[in-house]
Amino acid sequence: MPAYTAPTKDMQFVLHDVLNVTNSDIPGYNELEADFTSVVLEEAGKLASEVIAPLNMVGDSEGCTLGDGGVRTPAGFKDAYEQMRAGGWMGLDCDPDYGGQGMPYVLAIAVSEMFTSANMAFNMYQGLTHGAYSAIHAHGSDSLKATFLPKMVDGQWAGTMNLTEPHCGTDLGLLRTKAVPQDDDSYKISGQKIFISAGDHDLAENIIHLVLARTPDGGDGIKGISLFIVPKFLVNDNGSLGERNGVTVGNLEEKMGIHGNATCVMNYDEATGYLIGELHNGMRAMFTMMNEARIGVGMQGYAQAAVAYENAAIYAKDRLQGRDVTGAQNPDGPADPIIVHPDVRRSLMDQKSFVEGARAFTFWGAKLIDQAQRSDDKDAKALISLMTPVIKGFQTDKGFEMAVQAQQVFGGHGYIEEHGMSQFVRDARIAQIYEGANGVQALDLVGRKLGAKGGKPVMAFFDIIKTFIKENDGNEALKADFLDPLKAASKDLQAASMYFMQHGVKDPNTALAGSNDFMHLFGQVCLGLMWARMAKAAVTALEAGSGDAEFYQTKITTGRYYMARHLPATTMHLARITSGADTVMALAPDAF
Repeated sequence: MPAYTAPTKDMQFVLHDVLNVTNSDIPGYNELEADFTSVVLEEAGKLASEVIAPLNMVGDSEGCTLGDGGVRTPAGFKDAYEQMRAGGWMGLDCDPDYGGQGMPYVLAIAVSEMFTSANMAFNMYQGLTHGAYSAIHAHGSDSLKATFLPKMVDGQWAGTMNLTEPHCGTDLGLLRTKAVPQDDDSYKISGQKIFISAGDHDLAENIIHLVLARTPDGGDGIKGISLFIVPKFLVNDNGSLGERNGVTVGNLEEKMGIHGNATCVMNYDEATGYLIGELHNGMRAMFTMMNEARIGVGMQGYAQAAVAYENAAIYAKDRLQGRDVTGAQNPDGPADPIIVHPDVRRSLMDQKSFVEGARAFTFWGAKLIDQAQRSDDKDAKALISLMTPVIKGFQTDKGFEMAVQAQQVFGGHGYIEEHGMSQFVRDARIAQIYEGANGVQALDLVGRKLGAKGGKPVMAFFDIIKTFIKENDGNEALKADFLDPLKAASKDLQAASMYFMQHGVKDPNTALAGSNDFMHLFGQVCLGLMWARMAKAAVTALEAGSGDAEFYQTKITTGRYYMARHLPATTMHLARITSGADTVMALAPDAF
């Protein structure tokens, strides 16, 4: 069975040494003292490693089953879910007015990473509920909030998001699900939704579906779409459960991975629904949920890579194969451990440097979300909007790649199910697809986010890099290994942005053909910035003689690897972008 040990020390380093959360002026951050966050992370880590992780392979092998009573989750899931409820983990960052603990999102994303690494399919149940909670909290009426949020925060009720239909995925303007208004201000919802994660299960007594649908006067396109709450069971005036609503599970999808999560076809047959937010403005309300979900999926990308890397590192130290070319390292044994071989070491360094850089990037993104929401900071909101497709797209692409590299360390043992590496790869794969496939994320980044507000957010990002480099220019411990590579990579990103501005309007295909490379170029620069920040924090701690010197030196060494071996990829991505669209679009469709 795969191992999982929560990386609490690394999380503490990012929160306190790098992001310096305690000294932030964001409301609520003064509570994030190191002793407090340590206790929270340690307790969450125990739950992740001792309760949730042992169920990961169980969920993968058993999967979910559909019967007359609905969907049954794998053995042990119900008990683990109840332990999460008892610990209050589901409401960690939710509004205290509805039973939540009111902690900042940056702490919640750290906890969620641990649960995701331990068991991605299991954590999705409460993750979907949190997203539905956020949409209702942001856009629902006081009455809807009072009815649904307390029990969703508690985990007694769960939630979902229902967008995709058999004939429409990304292009929601083609949506057909109907919502017919009734005399009591409710609506009758009819239609079919597919690929609905956690669409039905036996973990909660009620499931609150958030459903996009079109009213008769809605017209065509996305402007006519509204968002509705459609509970599995209707709720009586006193809060008790009433009769079963007109929503059923048509089928369970058989999937490549995340077998422990129920991915459902949902049928709505004049089900009673309640409008959230304004009529014909459902996309705005749903995007509250989707944007949160995309940050969470970006976290899933590196969280699966993290647990895969942990197991690959353990295996590489134990597996004996061949001899070190510079001399035997295990002379009393038949062979040396494979970690002595440079190519294995390269693979592990690829994984380690990505995971730790992505963790810092995601935590920084979570801090921006807190800054936007808790301080009503519009600049922070614009910056995290720019970063969202990068966090989602780049990190899930690289996360899958790193999970495959971790599997490769095991050789043939990684391909069989005994060590669990196959599951990490299969589970990681979905993160590149759902919540907006990564090609769509790249198009969103180039087509919408790059030029948003006249390019102000991307210019703000460049200013962050310029300011960091200028402030640390005299630090010889950083200059050659971190600041100079970051400056060069940033120039590549600026050159790519300028290329799109000069050519994109005249030939849109030029920008779109380079969008995936731009997303990856952007992601590399973001991780470069994170590694430069982490290196500075580590150097500062070493100079002060505080903390674990070996930990800080390891951090610097890992950062040097990333800057030397990965950040130069920005030059490659720039060359691809500036090659234009001609070679991409040269073949006629019939030639494929």
